[in-house]
Amino acid sequence: MNISSIFDRLHSKAKSNVWLWLFSVFCRVTLAFGFFAAGMVKIVGERFASGLGENHPMGHYLVALHQTGYYYTYIGIAQVAAAIFLIIPRTVTLGAFLYFPIILNITILTYATRFEGSLFTAPLMTLANLYLLGWNYEKWKYILPFNRPANERVVESAGNRGFFSQYGIKSLYANLRELLGELFTTKFPFLKNFPYLFVAGVFAAIVICAVVIPNLYSVVPRNTLPQCLRQFEKGGKTVAGNAFCTCIHQNGEPLDKCLTDFHNAP
Repeated sequence: MNISSIFDRLHSKAKSNVWLWLFSVFCRVTLAFGFFAAGMVKIVGERFASGLGENHPMGHYLVALHQTGYYYTYIGIAQVAAAIFLIIPRTVTLGAFLYFPIILNITILTYATRFEGSLFTAPLMTLANLYLLGWNYEKWKYILPFNRPANERVVESAGNRGFFSQYGIKSLYANLRELLGELFTTKFPFLKNFPYLFVAGVFAAIVICAVVIPNLYSVVPRNTLPQCLRQFEKGGKTVAGNAFCTCIHQNGEPLDKCLTDFHNAP
């Protein structure tokens, strides 16, 4: 079996699950709301995250971006267009493709500047965008080099026979359904075919983005000078920490330089 057939089977099985469909609707609405609000700020000419200090690494970027004239407006229009396309059922795929490079750029920018304002939301929005691209896989799969026009009978049979069952392998998902199926579906019929493993994966992604990834940074600029100083109150490098915060929020030096001075300090 080639990779194209495997993807077709897995995708067809996922599309038959009402819970995964509801999650796709949730992703569309939340992503559209996020970009529509951010895009309108740019269209009306206001600086995005205006409360962030100009000396913050992200503040430097946003101030420069705000001064680029119609390029700044163009980004806002692209964000609003992506949001509208996501809401309209016939243009969801187009909206997801337009959305992806913008949110991926925001995510990388967030990590590069250690901006806490989107350190949690940006990667989750990127994952939600990838989910929508996967959900609409059948609409764009033929641009991939390993795909060819699918046999309709193969795709149709995918909803009745899973990939794992074909090889006689019992998946973890099947085990969980057997364990919890009779317990919940008899009393709560609406929980039939509930994707427990998928929900566990979503919860794990939220925990990673909310707890694990932010703690990878031992030092962050924070949004204001007092917040920056507060992170060094219980540490052993208070003087170096104060110098780091001053370097960022008062002197407006590059983040890499301030971090180098901090790590080299005694």
